[in-house]
Amino acid sequence: MAHEARSVTFYFDPISPYVWLCAARAIERIEAAGAQVRLEPVLFAAMLNAHGNVGPAEIAAKRAYTFRDVMRQAALAGLPFEGPPGHPFNPLQALRMCTVLVGERERRRFALALFAACWERGEDISDEATLVRIAGECDLDGAALLAASRQAEVKQRLAAATERAIADGVFGVPTFRLDGELFWGGDRIGTLLWRLEGKGIDEGKLARFLAKPPLAERKR
Repeated sequence: MAHEARSVTFYFDPISPYVWLCAARAIERIEAAGAQVRLEPVLFAAMLNAHGNVGPAEIAAKRAYTFRDVMRQAALAGLPFEGPPGHPFNPLQALRMCTVLVGERERRRFALALFAACWERGEDISDEATLVRIAGECDLDGAALLAASRQAEVKQRLAAATERAIADGVFGVPTFRLDGELFWGGDRIGTLLWRLEGKGIDEGKLARFLAKPPLAERKR
C-alpha cells in the first residue's frame, strides 16, 4: 500500500532576496526526497510587527551586508542579480495575486516568475501592469487575476494565512514547516532533509533548556 507523501509548507514573500535564492532549488531537493511542497504567501511586514522586530533593510549596516551577501550567493549559484528598482517595496498586490491561485502548480509557476522578475531582471513587482504581464507570461489571465485579488475575501485569506503562520511561530521568510517543525532560511534545507530521513533532536532536552531562566537581560 502506497504511503501518502509528507507535506512541507514553504512560507514566502518576494520582498526577501533569500526567498528567490533558495526557492527553485529547495523545492527540487525536498520533492526529490519524497515530500510535497506547498507554497504559502505571507506578509513579512506583518510578521515583523507581530514579533516587535525590524527588517534587515531597516538597519543600515545589515542592509549593506545583506545585499553584498545576496550578490555573492547569486554569483556562486550562477544567477544574474539586478534587484528591484527600490528596496524595501510593497509586495502586497503580488502576494494577493498568489493567494488567488489555489492550484499548487499555477501558484508555484507565478511565484517563481515573480522572484525572477524582481531579483534577476530588476522589475517592479509592486506595479500592477507588471504583475499582469508576468501572469500572462505564465499562461495565466493577468487581468482576471488582478481583479480577483482585489476582493475582500482574498485579502482576508492572505491576512489569515499570515496570522496562522505567526501563531505557528514563523517570524521570517523563507521558512519551511514540516510536521509542525520550522526551518528558517534557505541554508537550512539540509537540516530539513535530515529530518525527513526520520532523524531529530532530543525534544525533552530542548524543552528543559528553554525552561531555564535568563541569567542576564539586555538594557533597552
